[in-house]
Amino acid sequence: MDKFVINGGNRLVGEVEISGAKNAAVAIIPATILAEGPCRIENLPNISDVSISFDILREMGATVKTINKNTVEIDTTHVSNPVVPYEMAKHMRASYYFLGALLGRFKRASVAMPGGCDFGVRPIDQHLKGFKSLGAEYSIDYGMIDVTADQLIGSQVYFDVVSVGATINVLLAAVRAKGLTIIENAAKEPHIVDLANFLNSMGAEIMGAGTDVIKIRGVDHLRSTSYSIIPDQIEAGTYMVMAAATKGDVLVKNVIPKHLESITAKLEKMGVEVTEYDDSVRVVSNGKLQKTSVKTLPHPGFPTDMQPQITTLLTLAEGTSIVTEGVWDNRFKYVDELRRMGADISVDGKVAVIEGCGSLTAAPVRATDLRAGAAMVIAALAAQGTTEIEDIYHIERGYEEIVNKLRSLGADIKKISIPGTVLKKAL
Repeated sequence: MDKFVINGGNRLVGEVEISGAKNAAVAIIPATILAEGPCRIENLPNISDVSISFDILREMGATVKTINKNTVEIDTTHVSNPVVPYEMAKHMRASYYFLGALLGRFKRASVAMPGGCDFGVRPIDQHLKGFKSLGAEYSIDYGMIDVTADQLIGSQVYFDVVSVGATINVLLAAVRAKGLTIIENAAKEPHIVDLANFLNSMGAEIMGAGTDVIKIRGVDHLRSTSYSIIPDQIEAGTYMVMAAATKGDVLVKNVIPKHLESITAKLEKMGVEVTEYDDSVRVVSNGKLQKTSVKTLPHPGFPTDMQPQITTLLTLAEGTSIVTEGVWDNRFKYVDELRRMGADISVDGKVAVIEGCGSLTAAPVRATDLRAGAAMVIAALAAQGTTEIEDIYHIERGYEEIVNKLRSLGADIKKISIPGTVLKKAL
């Protein structure tokens, strides 16, 4: 078993380079199935979710050639088996993006129900509703989702709720449908725009990505392409919060500041100084942190993937703060871990009330999911004493070289392995 050991109390100072966006990568990698030739993908984060995506492609007959640690060439020409088995899909939620890509190319797909972080039910009803609108039929048997179509026909698709996953899946299928598809109440996250830009670079005709109405005119062929993935807004936001939590001064590089606006606004409201440059932001925290209220919402609202991190920061603020989770049903499981470190948090359903205590104390904790794991790292960096964090495989699903990056900023952190134990998988 691997764990992080962090001696807290060090002020983070310096520069940190943000990696490519995990949420864009896990959609763009399956999208290469639609190309008639090899695709070169750059700025890929070197994380386990990306590695699993490559393994899935190889299992189906694709060739994945590593150019360097952040660049690969993917050739899906010889993919012939449109099946993602349970043993592979169970490790990450985004495995369901193979449904849309395989359906678009082969008119059939079979993918196991996805795994990933456990913070509530992840319904795929909107995905299936979208596929059905395009003329596909589906069934779910023994944990496998089977989708088939004689032909995909462009159609009007209206989502009952805003769903990032469903928007991506319907995009992937609709680019190869006959005629025009119009997605209404579409999600607007930056990684959806990135996927649309990637598909358009292959010859797709997608208009309106980043708005709540996306139009896709289906094409018969999609060519090979070369593409660089956008920076990861959640990784950037996490380091911004780390700087604030440690009274630090950090230049967060390789970012798109506009993608960070909702995070920046909350930090500034808490008394943190954030300066925007063309492709970086500088975060300086000197005075006492102030209370605030946060509600997570679909983009451009405050991202749900930053909720555990901002909640942790609010434990260090003065006064009573309220955090409302507006996306997932059960995303406060990590609160028990923060309480072990002295946090005063009460949770009622989707609402957490934080009585800022100004400080945290070291304790043994565990990462309950990816972003909760990042929250534990933030808490450990700010706490006095030595904190050990278990189940760090969650954290490594989404943060490239987090130990080295934090060390470069002055953190006292190391990764240790305990022999004789078996690493659990992310179910």
